[in-house]
Amino acid sequence: MRVMTRIRLWAFLTLLGLVTLGQSWSRSLTIHDGAAKPAAALPLKPGSVRFAVIGDSGSGDSYQNQVAQQMVRARARFPFDFVVMLGDNINGGHSARDFSVRFEQPYDTLLNAAGVKFYASLGNHDDPIECFYKPFNMGGQRYYAFTKGNVRFIVLDSNYMDPPQLEWLQKELSSGTSPWKIAYFHHPLYSDGKFHGPDVDLRARIEPLFEKYGVNVVLSGHEHVYERIQPQHGIYYFILGNAGELRVHNLRPSSAMAVGYDEDRCFMLAEVTGDEFHFQTIRRTGQIVDSGVLGRQQKPATANEQLKSLNVVPSYAVQESELQ
Repeated sequence: MRVMTRIRLWAFLTLLGLVTLGQSWSRSLTIHDGAAKPAAALPLKPGSVRFAVIGDSGSGDSYQNQVAQQMVRARARFPFDFVVMLGDNINGGHSARDFSVRFEQPYDTLLNAAGVKFYASLGNHDDPIECFYKPFNMGGQRYYAFTKGNVRFIVLDSNYMDPPQLEWLQKELSSGTSPWKIAYFHHPLYSDGKFHGPDVDLRARIEPLFEKYGVNVVLSGHEHVYERIQPQHGIYYFILGNAGELRVHNLRPSSAMAVGYDEDRCFMLAEVTGDEFHFQTIRRTGQIVDSGVLGRQQKPATANEQLKSLNVVPSYAVQESELQ
């Protein structure tokens, strides 16, 4: 009797799109039940890069405020220095009152008492005037980069990936020397969200550059859920678009999904130390829904390095003796 009930319920969920043929019942429950899991600790090592991540945060409602309060509590045990914003920072209007209600008031303690800096990217509900809003630290630019310790952060405007931005991105990635490269922007390249899904056109434009120049981690929002994707082409992908907004039961499990959560608002804590990326994803009420440690991927070899490994010196290479 129990077996028949289980089969009928699985079939019903299949029709609803909550599971698909060939996927296990236990995988669906793991993704959607929101049960707290044993957390991987954040090491708090001296000299590490510590930050928080929020996406689609600018709702201006009580849920956003509760996430912000939980971030203050988290900072008491994990003193992060800055916050990266994955777009849709100010939903709705862009009056002075909107900036106050949807950003300044919720994060007042972090901004003023703790001196935490916020670094924003633009989402589809944002206005380009946000580039000039000083607390977003965008320097008047739609896309920009900054360095913290051993990490280079590359911030893109995924609303309009025009040729100048692509050219800038290639130059930025090809000239970067930081051991870690973390890119963030609004629209996800991979997503199991049913409402939006992945931006495959954007993926075709920028993922080859990420792969070629060794981007380690990519953070996006837009989909109002949390999802960690299985590594794609050696790159770690996260979606965190539920720091203010939420689309309940919006995830459709797939083989590409490592962990997904679509039942409450979340934010992420991250620490980069040496060759390790530590993270915890925390829901509005304080439970940890995902955590782990990711190792830094091997840097892609340049053409010169590949030739040197074969004991071949390219004719165009400049020798040290020529510079002396």
